[in-house]
Amino acid sequence: MDERQALFSFSALSQQTRLRILRLLVVAGPDGMAAGAIAGKVEVSASNVSFHMKELERAGLVSARRDSRSIVYNAEYDALTRLIRFLMEDCCSGRPEICAPAVTAPCCRQENGGCVQ
Repeated sequence: MDERQALFSFSALSQQTRLRILRLLVVAGPDGMAAGAIAGKVEVSASNVSFHMKELERAGLVSARRDSRSIVYNAEYDALTRLIRFLMEDCCSGRPEICAPAVTAPCCRQENGGCVQ
């Protein structure tokens, strides 16, 4: 990831509703969530969700797909990984062992085929 893309990503995440939406989608996993369910969870209108999703999509942090009459959104895990690596790549003056736990640690514990916080 280059600096320009990182700035797009951080700009998109610098708004409270968008950060909440992205965190919600990360928890939802690869199945994603329908726009209406997202609106309910973050307590905003559907049109408000649509506005924020456009910004997150433009930054490459989420993707959308149509499922019947719903639009389902997913977190783009590869983009999130690249963003984290961008932050950590020059970590600790050439001592990557200090940052390695943060980069390689699983984001959650796996139980019964799902992610547990």
